[in-house]
Amino acid sequence: MRIGVIAIQGNVEEHVNALGNALLKADLQAEVIKIKHKGSVNSCDALILPGGESTTLGRLLKREGIASEIKTAANSGIPIMGTCAGLVLLAKYGDEQVEKTGQSLLGIMDIQVNRNAFGRQKESFETMIDFDGFDKPFNAIFIRAPSITGCTNKVEILSKYNDQIVAARQENILALAFHPELTDDYRIHHYFLKMIG
Repeated sequence: MRIGVIAIQGNVEEHVNALGNALLKADLQAEVIKIKHKGSVNSCDALILPGGESTTLGRLLKREGIASEIKTAANSGIPIMGTCAGLVLLAKYGDEQVEKTGQSLLGIMDIQVNRNAFGRQKESFETMIDFDGFDKPFNAIFIRAPSITGCTNKVEILSKYNDQIVAARQENILALAFHPELTDDYRIHHYFLKMIG
């Protein structure tokens, strides 16, 4: 099994470490690779799109030719997890900020996003949230976080915070507004590993 972490910008090392710990706890073997250029996506059984600055990330993914590879992977059923900026990029529809900046989205999930739903960097916070299927709440870290403002009935809502959707799944795609890789709780990475089968 090979899991690729898109390594252009953002919390790359944190996801690599969290995946390593989750694999260890689940007694699973997998190779975790960092993807910086086109050509590696199609060798992966799963992908993670980490947080970062979504406009820059979107632009670089397109420029490097990785965006089209991610779309192909998504269409072929490969599990993809997007966190924070990754969630924004997975969306089919953005808010007026996305429109204004002409941000390119991957458009692989039937969701609409608000790019800065929870304010700026200094308004970052952590809070306990309920996550569908978990027996106890998850400590979610929100950093300049987005939210899902609308979705079709193909999308399963996994978590809400203050009535805003902060985690959702559509078949092989998992989108999170927060940063599970910044905690020592690996349940979300376990959830994702189960999606890989």
